Amino acid sequence: QVQLVESGGGLVQAGGSLRLSCAASGRTFSTHVVGWFRQAPGKEREFVVAISWSGRIRSYADSVKGRFTISRDNAKNTVALQMNSLKPEDTAVYYCAVDQHGTFGRTPSAYDYWGQGTQVTVSS
Repeated sequence: QVQLVESGGGLVQAGGSLRLSCAASGRTFSTHVVGWFRQAPGKEREFVVAISWSGRIRSYADSVKGRFTISRDNAKNTVALQMNSLKPEDTAVYYCAVDQHGTFGRTPSAYDYWGQGTQVTVSS
């Protein structure tokens, strides 16, 4: 069992930055793929980025490539998402999730554990 808690969301102006953090409990966290998804009102949950257990492999959605950076610290059981050059269309609830089977997928169904989410609002 893995429990996830996101933090770091907030209100920021377009062009600004935020750093989200996902803290996990459970000793198997360091061996699993971790992803970030987001969901805007009235829209489906969409993939943002995923990172392999070692941190060496990262997969970004085209919409955030070059602006967002994912990293992980397995010793601290945390995954961070640095978001720069934010746009109003980045406004959403952001969720971290764990893929315990290592599929490295881009769909929510590939992930087994989810946090409660943190709101990110980017004003124009």
